[in-house]
Amino acid sequence: MSSRKRLVVVVLIVLAVAYVGFRLFRRPASHKLAGEEQPIPVNIAPAVHGNVPIYLDALGTVQAYRTVTVQPMISGPLLSVEFREGEQVHKGQMLAEIDPRPYRAALDQVLAKQSQDEATLADARLNLKRYKMLIAQQYASAQQVADQEATVAETAALVKQDKAAVETARTNLSYTRILAPISGRTGILQVNAGNIVTPGISTGIVVINTMQPIYVTFSLPQQDLPTVQKAIASKSPDVLAENSHNVTIDRGVLVVLDNQVNANTGTLTMRARFSNPGYALWPGAFVNVKLLARIDRNVITIPAIAVRQGPNGSFVYLVTPAPAAGSSHPAGQKAKKPPAGPHVIMRPVHVAYSNQNIAEITSGLAVGDQVVTEGGSRLRSGSLIRIEHAGQPSGGTSPSTSHGAASQRRRG
Repeated sequence: MSSRKRLVVVVLIVLAVAYVGFRLFRRPASHKLAGEEQPIPVNIAPAVHGNVPIYLDALGTVQAYRTVTVQPMISGPLLSVEFREGEQVHKGQMLAEIDPRPYRAALDQVLAKQSQDEATLADARLNLKRYKMLIAQQYASAQQVADQEATVAETAALVKQDKAAVETARTNLSYTRILAPISGRTGILQVNAGNIVTPGISTGIVVINTMQPIYVTFSLPQQDLPTVQKAIASKSPDVLAENSHNVTIDRGVLVVLDNQVNANTGTLTMRARFSNPGYALWPGAFVNVKLLARIDRNVITIPAIAVRQGPNGSFVYLVTPAPAAGSSHPAGQKAKKPPAGPHVIMRPVHVAYSNQNIAEITSGLAVGDQVVTEGGSRLRSGSLIRIEHAGQPSGGTSPSTSHGAASQRRRG
């Protein structure tokens, strides 16, 4: 190859390398410029006045309103079981029967003994009357009368003893029919028909739980005592029971605050009562509990999703049609041209309370301010935006509105 041809090849290679380098170095700059000029799509919502219920969160345990372990009161073969496991029974309903024959025979025996002693008593009283007539005619002695009076008293005591024995026998016979002591739902049958049962068996025959109404027991830190006392002083505070997905199961009221603080855990124990119409609350289950402490009325609220966290605390992206006020530029650089459309600025805010739905703002915003709720991950102060959807006012949540908030977050 001649030197001229080699020179041409080298020149072509150099030009190709230069073109590729030019493209590589030029592309990021052009993309960056294009990104700065394109508005970022966002959703927004206004700040409004509203009422915000403040809840104290806890983990609660569901407990039956009443619990009874049905025990046999007498011994004997269990003849039959008159209920189905898991069914609702009513107070006084027959649950099972113990063989009544030996207890019926015992009753008949004491009844016969009572009749015998009553006949003896009647004869003794008749003799006493006769002796009193004879002593008036001096045909009987005073000693005979006294002895007969003692006989009457002794026989009368035997009759009283017989009556007590009859009552005991009747009671034992009634115990052969095992009745429901309370209304509620039966559990698993512990003793099948045909077994010999005795009083005080460890498992009983069955456990009955009253589940309408039902209790939920929960604890709060002792530091919340003044707040709880204030809520109780105003009225019986509302309590929400929620499942693991923060969906309200039932609404109830606080019925008791324990009279002491648990010294081991430093907590207050409380109990709420729920009507439990659909049996959504089940004894032994764990539920999330929210105790209504107070309602902050006529405060500024925004959707909780609009609040973001930065190095200096909470802030929002405030929508404004004007350039970011007070923006500074490095020395020697020319100020940028103001955005041609709506844009955002970072606005520090103070959040007094927030949950999954709303945030209560005490400073940094005014009613009517528009804040970014979605699409803020690419924003910075001064970013040009395109409003895709303007949300409805967040408002507040009243105590009678279905509340599915997550754990509360307070910010001082």
